[in-house]
Amino acid sequence: MIVPLVVIAGVIVFAHIAPFPFLLELLPRCRSLWRVTSLAGSTPTVYLTFDDGPNPSWTPALLDVLREQNARATFFLIDGHITLDSEAVVKRIADEGHAIGLHSGDRWLMLRGSDAMKATVDAAATRIRTITSSEPRHLFRPHGGWRSLSMYGGLREAGYTLTGWSWGMWDFNWWRGREPEPLAARLARDASAGSIIVIHDGHHINPRADRGYSVETVGLLIPRLRARGFALDTLC
Repeated sequence: MIVPLVVIAGVIVFAHIAPFPFLLELLPRCRSLWRVTSLAGSTPTVYLTFDDGPNPSWTPALLDVLREQNARATFFLIDGHITLDSEAVVKRIADEGHAIGLHSGDRWLMLRGSDAMKATVDAAATRIRTITSSEPRHLFRPHGGWRSLSMYGGLREAGYTLTGWSWGMWDFNWWRGREPEPLAARLARDASAGSIIVIHDGHHINPRADRGYSVETVGLLIPRLRARGFALDTLC
């Protein structure tokens, strides 16, 4: 009797923390985006996204690589990391044609209720509009994929879509070091049309974390994706 109860409890918990669509996403009111459906006849496209910025130490170097490669991406920014030191980086992201989405470094945001979720999103969006003079994309990425019905409710009220990433399209190599060459090789090999790739240009706690591996990985990854025939675009 105990084993079935443990399994059921585990499934319920996993529904809220799985880093891929699972159970909650079966509910019609839990709108989310984990990969982009390609239109028939359109150019196969993948979507580079970056989490936990802005990082005043490394996001500019990443923007340099994107500019050199003539590629656009989507940056999911943590409101608490937007400071006087990083406001110029936020403005540069927008000025150079990249998209900005909202992110959180707090897993437990999913427990704060729909009203708190809406207030969090609205406040972050207002700050970004003030800095960039443009509207952020109505996309919100929860930290680690931790989400709840109340989070979905708050995002729905705010007009935002919960946004994840495609299976396997993340920047770690299963408990091995984040080495740019094998990481870029795996991501390029496993990408398919509509894939949403997540790479970290920051850290959810340390806004100046060393993210040199991200810059080098992106520099290696973009040419390989294009060699496979993929276009790169922003999420919208």
